[in-house]
Amino acid sequence: MALTVNALLENPGFHDFILEQTTAFLTIHRTDPKLASIFGTHQRWMLAHVGMAQYFLDALSGASEPVIVMARYLEQVRRYEIASVNTADSFLKEMVVYGIALHATTGDRRHKPIIPSPRALETLRHWVGIHLHTLDDIDGGNRLDRFEHDPGLLWHLHPQITERLLNTPSIRVPPPRYGLFTWLNSGGVLVDWLMTSVKNSEVVDGHFLTQVRSVPRLAEMFRISRTHLTRKLREAEDMGSIGWLGQRGRSTMWISKALVDEYNFYQAQKLSVIDETFQEVAGPPMILSAVQT
Repeated sequence: MALTVNALLENPGFHDFILEQTTAFLTIHRTDPKLASIFGTHQRWMLAHVGMAQYFLDALSGASEPVIVMARYLEQVRRYEIASVNTADSFLKEMVVYGIALHATTGDRRHKPIIPSPRALETLRHWVGIHLHTLDDIDGGNRLDRFEHDPGLLWHLHPQITERLLNTPSIRVPPPRYGLFTWLNSGGVLVDWLMTSVKNSEVVDGHFLTQVRSVPRLAEMFRISRTHLTRKLREAEDMGSIGWLGQRGRSTMWISKALVDEYNFYQAQKLSVIDETFQEVAGPPMILSAVQT
């Protein structure tokens, strides 16, 4: 039986498992920031997954050389109301410029077919693997081992994961405190880093102290406009999601327990969807060790 959102959130060690997962994603950002920029905003994250899902579905349909066809891609973008046609078209063109997607050498060139680069495919495989590793840590299963020993499993898993994620309202539109940051360039990575920057797990007046003391330094670290970041932090402060021990932007910043709870809820939903999909496609995992607590 797949791990439910409630079961994940009720696990006493869940936040620690999420921090390990988050650290793994931050490593990807450090080692390949250009590729990680695909997920710079929640909108780009969704656009990327739709494109990859279209590629895998084309392969599963029997295409000898699968491609992403612009018309089919835009149809899915419109279906999920992710972005305008112009935004989606610009996104794919940007991926080609970065070398994350490549022009296909086969098919009707009038339909502008593209394919993901080997680098993009490997990163997506790593993305799925990180989540499976977290699930295994939680219940002692062997999902990741099975995934790594069956290279074709990704092709079957990813389209279904994408469809289920985009059909989950609070995944497509994240909760307000967390969602406030995810539409800012590199905002998702920023929140990931804030979660790992908490000095300890002790809650003081509903707050967790972070290592942030300078907004300009934070903006520089993630290559975010200082003006845009300051505006977002003010909005977050108005919501009670962040605050300062002293002078705004010049003292230690705290994040609220409410923001941490929303972050954990979002991650739990994502993990539950991935586990449900994995078990339907590959079967239940073999539990190799006792459930973690």
